[in-house]
Amino acid sequence: MKNKHMQLVFAGLFMFAAAVPAFAQEASVDEKKLDKVEADLNKNAAEPEGQAVVTEKIKGDFKVDDVRISGLQAQGLSYGGITAALSLAQGLPGGITDENVQKVVALRQGPPVMGWGKVARDLGLKLGPAISKAKKTGDAAGKKVKAEKMKKEKKEKAEKMRNEKKERAGKADRPAKGGKGGGGKK
Repeated sequence: MKNKHMQLVFAGLFMFAAAVPAFAQEASVDEKKLDKVEADLNKNAAEPEGQAVVTEKIKGDFKVDDVRISGLQAQGLSYGGITAALSLAQGLPGGITDENVQKVVALRQGPPVMGWGKVARDLGLKLGPAISKAKKTGDAAGKKVKAEKMKKEKKEKAEKMRNEKKERAGKADRPAKGGKGGGGKK
């Protein structure tokens, strides 16, 4: 009887131990999504026109000012990190306030340093809505950065074409070989 009881206890423990990584992986999938959104935003901000575009998009989507963005950058957050932090703070009671933003940043930066999933769980939030909001901001900023880049390239191409036309126009003014303008056989 004791032997059978011990077997059941161990079987239950093994089943529980097998289930724990499955729960941990669920959270890590969401964290990976948010990390990707964060990386994409940082990539867009690294473009020459990107920093201003991403800043304006964050300001518009989260109703914050340059002072708040600069303050978060001073605390070591990238544009993607700022977006993630504001997305989570927005889900807290009271929305994006100094207190809520600092609470999110303090949890993220530690000690101990936490991933976005752990920060969300500690705040009693789900990561999904924050991912959606950050992704929406990141996608819109990415489109605008791409449009700005295309516009700049088009402008540079047009300038190059104008310069080439000027060079060709200068060559057409020269007289043809033969001296009298006809230049060909008759």
